Amino acid sequence: MHIFDIIALFIFLAGLFIYLNTYFLKLPSSIGLMILALVLSVVILTAGALIPALKIEAVELEEYDYAEVLYQVVLSFMLFSGALNIDFKKLSRQRTPVLVLATTGVFISTVVIGTLVYFMLDFIGIHLDYMFCLVFGALISPTDPIAVTKFIQRFNLSKDLEIKIEGESLFNDGIAVVLALTMLDIAAAQEDHVLTGFEVAYIFVADIGGGIFIGLFLGYLGYRLLQYIDNEEVEVEILITLAIVMAGSFLADFIHVSSKQAAVVMGLVIGNEGKTDHVSGAAGDYVFKFWGLMEESLAAMLFVLIGLEMLVIPLRLDYFAAGFFAVNIVLLGRWASVFIPIKLMSVKQHFDKSTIPVLTWGALRGGLPIALSLSLPEFHGRDIIITMTYIVVVCSVLYQGLSVPVLMRGYAGKEES
Repeated sequence: MHIFDIIALFIFLAGLFIYLNTYFLKLPSSIGLMILALVLSVVILTAGALIPALKIEAVELEEYDYAEVLYQVVLSFMLFSGALNIDFKKLSRQRTPVLVLATTGVFISTVVIGTLVYFMLDFIGIHLDYMFCLVFGALISPTDPIAVTKFIQRFNLSKDLEIKIEGESLFNDGIAVVLALTMLDIAAAQEDHVLTGFEVAYIFVADIGGGIFIGLFLGYLGYRLLQYIDNEEVEVEILITLAIVMAGSFLADFIHVSSKQAAVVMGLVIGNEGKTDHVSGAAGDYVFKFWGLMEESLAAMLFVLIGLEMLVIPLRLDYFAAGFFAVNIVLLGRWASVFIPIKLMSVKQHFDKSTIPVLTWGALRGGLPIALSLSLPEFHGRDIIITMTYIVVVCSVLYQGLSVPVLMRGYAGKEES
């Protein structure tokens, strides 16, 4: 099977899943797609066990390296489309808690999860370098705002709380991705020699600073081009945004800086400058609709991909045990990353009593951690990271996602009384 045939299969299954979820399951997209992906995985594994020929064909998927496609295209597209919808005016009232939670919170989550996972794996007899444990802590930190914000709207909770959740989720995507990839660079550099503090700081600054510079340059260039094009020329505007994202990814990788940070900054520039009254919408509505569709489609394809990727992951009991331990560790890390900053900020700023519980339990993991884990290069421990990521995402989407309405209903009732 050719690689393009596999991509076509992913697109077909993604479309089928969206249709089935929309008209039959009628669940939030993350939950519905995850259930269908699990069903697909069970069907394929069962068919492979019953019919050896099908199992052989499934294992042949291992010959294809998805990392390049995921790293170069999927991650950049998802981060750009997510940043494109961040409205600084909407976030202005909550900009301090949003930025603190999306930055300090990600660092706290990464350290807590990475450290506890390191000791947990050592306890059950699996060796994974501490730096790679931090990579896992960073890549599992991004949250999916879509499902939980719909629940908030349904139960009429605080509008400020909705803005905090949506804004933090959109910002922490790019920060967590850059942190994970930078940790990966540090781990690779440490194989040659022990890094000094200056070298570690330099890697962070070079990755993030270089990505921001490229993002600002290409984002402003794209904005100026969109300004001169009539909004009726829909296809031209869409092609321009596609071109700058691909160019940013190529240029950033060429000079060895963060292409993901560049994608986030480009999305912020186009999304906010393109909507200003001064230019009367430099980017037409169809540009935002196209990228919204792109984000939803890629997320659906990622759930299909993780279902098929399970066919080539070693089905080891200790790996799955580590994954279920990691579920609780990730929840603890999320609670710490929310509790500590909010308690510090509450000295000068008011927070609703439901903020910490909702931000903690409503932090569903979506397609981004899956894409990031699958895009990791080969190293000792990659399989355990992919397995833990898969189990955490499944449990997060199903267990937390299905129980979030109960939490929301409880706090809605308290607020009404």
